[in-house]
Order: sequence, then C-alpha cells, then structure tokens
Amino acid sequence: MQFQVRALRGSSEIESLLFEASSEGEAARQARGLGYAVLAVKAKRASRFPGSASKFPLVLFSQELLALLEAGLSLVEGIETLAEREHRAGPKRVLEGVIARLYEGQSFSSALQQYPEAFPPLYVSGVRASERTGDLENALARYIQYQSQLDVIRKRLISASIYPLLLMGVGLLVALFLMGYVVPKFSHIYEDMGRDIPLLSRLLVHWGRLVEEHGLAVLAGFAGTVMLTSRVLMRPQVRRRISRRLWEVPALGEMLKTYHLARFYRTLGMLGRGGIPVLAAIDMAAGLLPEVLRGNLDRARERIREGQPISRAMEEHGLTTPVALRLLRVGERTGRMGEMMERIASFHEEDAARWTEWLVKLFEPLLMVVIGIVIGGVIFLMYMPIFELAGSIQ
Repeated sequence: MQFQVRALRGSSEIESLLFEASSEGEAARQARGLGYAVLAVKAKRASRFPGSASKFPLVLFSQELLALLEAGLSLVEGIETLAEREHRAGPKRVLEGVIARLYEGQSFSSALQQYPEAFPPLYVSGVRASERTGDLENALARYIQYQSQLDVIRKRLISASIYPLLLMGVGLLVALFLMGYVVPKFSHIYEDMGRDIPLLSRLLVHWGRLVEEHGLAVLAGFAGTVMLTSRVLMRPQVRRRISRRLWEVPALGEMLKTYHLARFYRTLGMLGRGGIPVLAAIDMAAGLLPEVLRGNLDRARERIREGQPISRAMEEHGLTTPVALRLLRVGERTGRMGEMMERIASFHEEDAARWTEWLVKLFEPLLMVVIGIVIGGVIFLMYMPIFELAGSIQ
C-alpha cells in the first residue's frame, strides 16, 4: 500500500514523499531512515495523472535523458527537450514543474522529490547520491538496468501464467454453455420420457428447469457472486491471510521467498553501487518484502546497526540462502557489497524462473485433467438415462 509522507530534512522546506509500506508506522520509519523528520503520514490510493491515460514513463524518461546527456546537452536542456516532445498532459506537467524548480536553483533530486507519484524514493535517492559525486549518467544507467532486470522476471511469470489462465477461461465457458443451454434442452427430453432416471441426472434436470424458468435471476446471482468474491479477495486483510497460507505450502513458500529476496537484493545492490549507506538502503527496500519477512528484516537491521556483519545478521533472521550467504561474505571481504548483492539477485531470479517453469509444467496437465473431468462428468450425466434406455430396449 502507498503512503504519502510529509517530512522535513534539516532546515529545508517541507517535502512530500511516497512510500510502499504495510502501515503508516512502516512508512514513517522508512522516511526517518532517510534522515527526514516526519510531520504527517496518510494512506494514498493509487492514482493516475489528471488528463493522462498512463503513468509517468520513468524508465523511458531515464533512457532518453541519459542519451541526451551523453550527447553533450546540459541537464536543463535535456529535460526541456523531453518536455517539448511530450504530448500527454500529465507527464508534460511534471517535466515543466521540474524545469521550473531547476531554474529556481533547486537541485535535481529536490525537484524530482516534489513529484512522488512520478519519481519514487529509490530513484530520488540514487540521483541525490550522484549529485555528491557528479555522476548522474551512471546513476541513470544503474536505474535503467535495475528496472529492466526486474521486468525480466516479471515478464517470465506473466508469460508462464497466460496458458493456464486461458485453459481455465475456455473450460469455464464450455461448462457454462453446457449448464446454461444444453442441460435445459435435455431436461425436456427426460421429462417427456416419464421414466425414473439416476439421482445425479435428476439434479441436472432440475437445474435445467431452474435456468429456463428463472434465467435472468440465475445470471444475476452468478454475476453478483463473482463480483462479491472479487471484492472480498481485493480486501487487504483477505489478501494477507491468503498470502500467509501460501507461504505455509513448503515448495510454494520457498519459491515465493526466493522471488522476493531476489527483488530485495537487486534493490540493495543498485542503491549500494550508487553510494547509499546500507542501513538507509535497507529502509528504502523494506517495502519490497512481504509482511512475513519484514519482522525478520527489522531484527536484522537492528543487529547491523549494532555493528554485526551484514551476512551474519541476514543469516540469523532467515533472509539468506546458502548462495546468498557466501556471496555476502565475499562482498564483506572485498568491499564490493553492491556487486555481490546484484549477483545474488541474478542467481535467484534464474532460480525463480526454473521454479516457475517446473510449476507450470506440473500445473497445466493437472488443470486439463480437472477440466476434462468436470466437462466429461456433465456430458456423461446428461447421456446416462439414454444409455439406460438403450440397455432396457436390448
């Protein structure tokens, strides 16, 4: 869930920040970890830019700005060029606002921070770190690479789920067609036969009569059930409860942990290579972990703050795997912690992709068997009285 935080850094003006967190307290803690004095926190619904059909294209903006900077344009000239060619009202308004603040003498990171819906804290923190070293181009390149690598695993998961969802949709449509059209037609035949038919077939006949006599009511009830179920499943409490149950499934829970740890370490690596201290980076990346792991992360953070090595703190609180632990220790010995964290993420992203491929290969045939049993069972029950009649004639 997103939370809007109004905060103050030093003696500067009040700033508005946007954080992904599970509660107001978690959002406030993330802001304090970045050195802000929190004034107010409120929940914020996901919204779109007024007058625009899409959110701010942050990755595209970063790619184009990086190309313009490498071509020799200054920062202000590059953003002005992007604003001139932007036709969507929302993004154009954001770019014009950033330009105005740059002309007022504000730093680039401060200008970006005024638009938290467009520029998340991770992005702003990377830009702020680059301002101390004069290395904005590398900061933009790091964020582009980071976002692209996150998108790879997300696209793999989406592409792997398309075929099972398609199978479920087709199976549901066929079942609805049989129960809503074919069964009512057969019910008339069995009523005219005047013979006793099996119990399950009799239930199908009653269902067919109900659909025929009260079709609109049945349709409205079905649609209402679907809508009510969807609304219940969208409630945060229900989703958290379902998430906890999924984490309790041994193989699935391990796969979920691997996926979330990969995102977490990818973010830590990007922030670490940008020069952000590890505790501040952990505060910013905490929102990427599910609630099941956030308590462990809080305890690990306290151990790190007390001076315990990162590898030991993460290991003690279940935030590593054998591979991650070894690479963290290598990073501590060599001083290349950011690079090692990105390697951890790459390894576990491949691991998550293998898990997903294996799960899909197992799930698809099981799903086809279940759909075949349901549809075949309906057809068999429809034809069972006819088979009995044919047997009695013989």
